[in-house]
Amino acid sequence: MAQPWKTIETIETVDGPLELRRRGARDFLIMINGRVLMNSAANRSEIVLGELAAKKMALRPKPRVLVGGLSMGLTLKAVLDALPADAEVVVAEFNPVVVRWCRGPLADLIVRSVEDPRVTVIVDDVAYLIGQAAETKTSRFDAIIIDLYEGPHAKTDAMNDPFYGNRALKTTAAALTTEGIFAIWGENPDEAFEKRLTTAGFTIDGQRPGRGGLRHVVYVAQKQG
Repeated sequence: MAQPWKTIETIETVDGPLELRRRGARDFLIMINGRVLMNSAANRSEIVLGELAAKKMALRPKPRVLVGGLSMGLTLKAVLDALPADAEVVVAEFNPVVVRWCRGPLADLIVRSVEDPRVTVIVDDVAYLIGQAAETKTSRFDAIIIDLYEGPHAKTDAMNDPFYGNRALKTTAAALTTEGIFAIWGENPDEAFEKRLTTAGFTIDGQRPGRGGLRHVVYVAQKQG
């Protein structure tokens, strides 16, 4: 008989209650306003997202990577597993309680990845950090990985979306080094988003990892040299 879910903590946010739930030793849920954002048992796309992006950086000298959104830290762990010891990984997480969860109840699940010496966690909007890197051009990233709870979709604002719109994609390209990588997940392929990526100067590799069940799409886009 399956064990019941127990709520570890609930906090109020502008989008509704944010909850961390646990069942047994290693089953976790993160929920927002009753909607499941992350399930530790259904993590295929999060892990593949981190793996595919980081593997393209593994041979670069001292690769610098930005991960936007911490969630349960599974994408971060996949990134760290594929990167060399001299890599630098900046994690931007908007909500400090998520950082605390990854350092607390979720720490063993992700092998304490947040405490890895290669990692710097910044509590801020990742869009701000991307814009800052684009403006300064002195602290650009070799890869930018966006792991937010909502990917590009048919209703995305094609011009003004802060991550997937035309303006944001041009800013992201400016924040990347030559042939840098921009990796994103989505629930389904989005042709309009793919066209915007191409217009912004990216080549695209889209994959749907797995063979059954819910198969999200993972986009690994490379900035043209």
